[in-house]
Amino acid sequence: MAIAYFYFHAELNHFLPRHQKQVRISHSFAERASIKDMIESLGVPHPEVDFIEVNGEYVNFSYIVCDGDTINVYPSSARDTITPTVSVIPKPLSIIRFVLDIHLGKLATSLRLLGFDSLYRNDYEDEELAQISYSQERIILTRDKGLLMRSLVRYGYYVRNTNPQQQILEVLQRFDLFKLISPFQRCLRCNGLLEPVDKQSIIEELLENVRAQIDRFQRCQDCDRIYWKGSHYQRLQQFIDGVVNSQRGK
Repeated sequence: MAIAYFYFHAELNHFLPRHQKQVRISHSFAERASIKDMIESLGVPHPEVDFIEVNGEYVNFSYIVCDGDTINVYPSSARDTITPTVSVIPKPLSIIRFVLDIHLGKLATSLRLLGFDSLYRNDYEDEELAQISYSQERIILTRDKGLLMRSLVRYGYYVRNTNPQQQILEVLQRFDLFKLISPFQRCLRCNGLLEPVDKQSIIEELLENVRAQIDRFQRCQDCDRIYWKGSHYQRLQQFIDGVVNSQRGK
């Protein structure tokens, strides 16, 4: 029986049982296995890993683990202090887009409110989520680490927080999105883009009190839902201000 010694750094410890956090893990194995498969067998999804060091050398996911190997596994946050020569993460996306699993409906709405392209349905199957992420180059946001371990998934992130207000801050910080916030650009219901619409062209669709009080409207290009600055607008603006100010206060 061969043994390899693993040490997982920083936030990767989130995926480990308590007795394995922040300690060297002795992992016994009998068959040849790639380092990617072995890392995931210990509970850490591959999209969460940025770079790997084996016996002082950086390797990619295809490395075959050998008896006696000492392996350090790092997340992206470790780049603050380390500059690896080999990384296992794919090339950065030119456009940040998301697809979210069933557990993150409120997060999807918040991301859309802030202007981020975010697909969500409460009936997506895991296979469909993985396929969408792969074919459209979308980052999967999930509370299911098993989903992130699917081989098709290249871009993904496990959302740690369970509180929706903390989840949005977590995702914005993880992907450095604060400067890209562009609110009231997307439909909160379907994710479609909004465009200005002439009041007279929709006058018959409006309630009487809305006709009398509101002059400026937007319509979703996909589902035709109409938006205006009604009583809900101030509440949404307060939420946006809170998100933006949370970053300024740092």
